[in-house]
Amino acid sequence: MTVGDMARARRALMRRDKVLGAIIKQRGACGIKTERATDIFSGLVEAIVSQQLSTRAAATIHGRLRALMPDAGRPTPEALILLSDASLRGVGLSRQKAAYVRDLSRKVIDGAVNIDGLAGMGDEEIVQELTKIKGVGRWTVEMILIFRLARPDVLPVGDLGIVKAIQKAYALRRAPDAKRMLKIGERWRPYRSVASWYLWASLE
Repeated sequence: MTVGDMARARRALMRRDKVLGAIIKQRGACGIKTERATDIFSGLVEAIVSQQLSTRAAATIHGRLRALMPDAGRPTPEALILLSDASLRGVGLSRQKAAYVRDLSRKVIDGAVNIDGLAGMGDEEIVQELTKIKGVGRWTVEMILIFRLARPDVLPVGDLGIVKAIQKAYALRRAPDAKRMLKIGERWRPYRSVASWYLWASLE
């Protein structure tokens, strides 16, 4: 997405959906970065670290992990694969997450996962590619698509925040299932990533 794309997205969403439009007016500028991040590996490491943790706890562990990296704190597969289990556990990673980080590093190094080729893939192709990594599910890839690859049309229906936000914004009696969320979100195409950001923001 470019800055121009973001402006068009805001105008389109406000025109098509009065409920979401009110949220957009209240929240102002969208917080999704318009440029594509190049370091997808680092984003995947951070996503694995953050699973089932508060933002503060995840940031603390991620900071400790970065402190072990030789390249100005930037995680690389070559550096991570050399860390012992004791080192990974020492920064606060669970045994399971340490195994996930190792699996990610190994698959990037041996080419089993094509990190460098993601930019040329479609969204679903990227989901299929990155879920080859242990501990990386669809939700994690959707966060990479939105916040690292700046893909404009991602609606993470498995995200509890999105579920709560849609239920609240549209005054639904019950939490919507994926089918209903996709139906509501049809009017947001091709800017469902932007709509999702505003839905998250509406809960703050």
